[in-house]
Amino acid sequence: MARNVTEEEKQTVADMIARARTAMAAIADYDQAQVDRLAQALGWATGNEKTFVRIAQMGVDESGIGDRAGRAGKRFKILGVLRDALRQKSVGVIEVDEEKGITKIAKPAGVIASLIPTTNPELTPPVTGIYAIKCRNAVIFSPHPRARKTTFEMVRVMRETLKKLGCPEDIFQCVERPSIPLTGELMAQADLTLATGGKPMVKAAYSSGKPAFGVGAGNATMVIDETADVQDAARNSRVSKTSDYGSGCSADGNLLIDDRLYDAMRDALVAEGGYLCNAQEKALLEKAMWDTEGHRTIETVAVSARRIGEIAGFAVPPDRSFIMVEQEGIGPEHKFSSEKLSVVMALYRYHGFDDALDKVRAIYEVGGKGHSCGIYSFDDDHIARLAAVAPVSRMMVRQPQSKANAGSFTNGMPMTSSLGCGIWGGNITNENISLKHYMNVTWVSRPIPEDRPSDAELFGEFYNTETL
Repeated sequence: MARNVTEEEKQTVADMIARARTAMAAIADYDQAQVDRLAQALGWATGNEKTFVRIAQMGVDESGIGDRAGRAGKRFKILGVLRDALRQKSVGVIEVDEEKGITKIAKPAGVIASLIPTTNPELTPPVTGIYAIKCRNAVIFSPHPRARKTTFEMVRVMRETLKKLGCPEDIFQCVERPSIPLTGELMAQADLTLATGGKPMVKAAYSSGKPAFGVGAGNATMVIDETADVQDAARNSRVSKTSDYGSGCSADGNLLIDDRLYDAMRDALVAEGGYLCNAQEKALLEKAMWDTEGHRTIETVAVSARRIGEIAGFAVPPDRSFIMVEQEGIGPEHKFSSEKLSVVMALYRYHGFDDALDKVRAIYEVGGKGHSCGIYSFDDDHIARLAAVAPVSRMMVRQPQSKANAGSFTNGMPMTSSLGCGIWGGNITNENISLKHYMNVTWVSRPIPEDRPSDAELFGEFYNTETL
């Protein structure tokens, strides 16, 4: 049974909020050049290769989740966030629309509570920090207990950077002894919550009584149609599936493959390092990955293919980097059609594009509504049809999902580490959480020439007719 927040925890949060507001007041008059300089300094301090690799590997060691060798690759996200932040205004007048007589003025959101997931303790703080300082906000980070030391270390680096530049270090603070009740109190006292993590965390954020940006669960599903470049699709699927051992919600979970190239695609995936389970191994794998109540087992989340095999009771050769199961059924009773958070992917055959669309709809009824899907195709009609029916907020075309949907240097998606999943996913926004979500905006309206259409224009064919 969950305990209530203690008086000591309430006071701890109140003290942190007070220090954050004092720090914000000290930078309230910073201009655009000053906050841009702070953002650049933070980007360099946290995103230089030496520092990021050290803390990223610390995160894997502490949490036991993820790929120690590959985790450092997430560093590019800090660079991309800094790029996006520097290209936008965040202080004073940020937009003027002469035609509509509208001027927009940016102001801080306030003190932000940032809930850090165990999968990204080294990445989420600097991403949030760069966007926050750009808008003159303060942030209090609440780490996941399994990655507390890593989060604290990254925030320590961020605080030292501010201090060296004469900026109050309490702009960034980190909860030292995280607990569910304390985090709830933090969300209740802060001005805004950014909840990047599991469903219970997001639900708590939306129940805090304060504004919150949450994320939804993923179950990324990719369609490979008959026009696809099989080698490119297989390579990108491997890249997406193996990134940090599939720890991200965006990792390819299900591949829907046109029957005409199914065998070629399966063979190409094997050539990329996939291990194809037989029926007996598939049954063992399912038993290892889900408990008797259908919950994902933590020991199989974001670990190597070889380790998953060991846990399940069969041998995966050391040169195999991900595991494949051939699947037909879709639904809650078919576990492999749900989110896997691992280097395991399900392969489906489809017969005709209508069948592919039906399977996409069915899979997202199991889980992952609002998050992401993708397609490998050169058929614009297929691309448009999938985009029209998929209940997702973002769709990647011929791109590795987990490397692309949160922004990359080869697409136009805003760089972030938090992905809104819209009403489908129980979120307030479909967008990638980025700079615009870290600020208040005042709309200043001046008079313009009257813009009032005639009644005939407004009512069209129904004008001057009998009431319907």
